[in-house]
Amino acid sequence: MKIIPSLEVRAQPVEEPGASKTTVRWLISRPEGAPNFAMRLFEVEPGGSTPLHEHPWEHEVYILEGRAEAVAESGPAAVNPGDAILVLPGERHQLRNVGDTVARFLCLIPLPEEE
Repeated sequence: MKIIPSLEVRAQPVEEPGASKTTVRWLISRPEGAPNFAMRLFEVEPGGSTPLHEHPWEHEVYILEGRAEAVAESGPAAVNPGDAILVLPGERHQLRNVGDTVARFLCLIPLPEEE
């Protein structure tokens, strides 16, 4: 077992086109010994967002704090602390901070097969 203090993991800016005021901390991934999944902590400043994007894998999101909107092709939906989100493969999605404090959420993704 490994215990990783999340705030000791370096926050990196999300630099994908369309992202703003967002950082990510890679909490658990292959360097920590995880064979299948990565856990990331996103922090989105007020008015910021992740990019509107899609990819061929699912992922799961858990809202920790803040007021946010989950944007999908069907439109935006309010999400609150304690909400879990399933993003299916190929689904366009984005998270936007619509509050006046930092929004934090966990995002879990599958790791690609090692070559």
